[in-house]
Amino acid sequence: MKRIAVTEEALAVIAMLKDKFGDLMFYQAGGCCEGTQPQCFEKGGFYTRTGDVCIGQVDGFDFWLDKDLYEYWKNAHFTLDVMDGIGAGGFSLETPYGKTFIIKYRLFTPNELEQLDPVTINTYD
Repeated sequence: MKRIAVTEEALAVIAMLKDKFGDLMFYQAGGCCEGTQPQCFEKGGFYTRTGDVCIGQVDGFDFWLDKDLYEYWKNAHFTLDVMDGIGAGGFSLETPYGKTFIIKYRLFTPNELEQLDPVTINTYD
């Protein structure tokens, strides 16, 4: 069972960004400087930290979580969506186009928890 899904609206924005910037990556932090909204970068444009967790892919691009955020939300399914406006994530690639990626959460059922796809944990220093 996948840990992340994406809406058609978000896929349309991702397609536009892919055409402009090439390969992408997503990162969601637990707050502070990066905010709590998912950020979209050119692949390699953001350096993940040791212990950060890749919960899956969105349109073929890795979706990483801050290690502390993952611990808090590891029992939740993420759905990447998009809305009009400029959110707290001013460094994200969609911001200049008047869009903001958002996440919708729901808890996994006990049955889903037993069938989850594995995650990838960043182990390099």
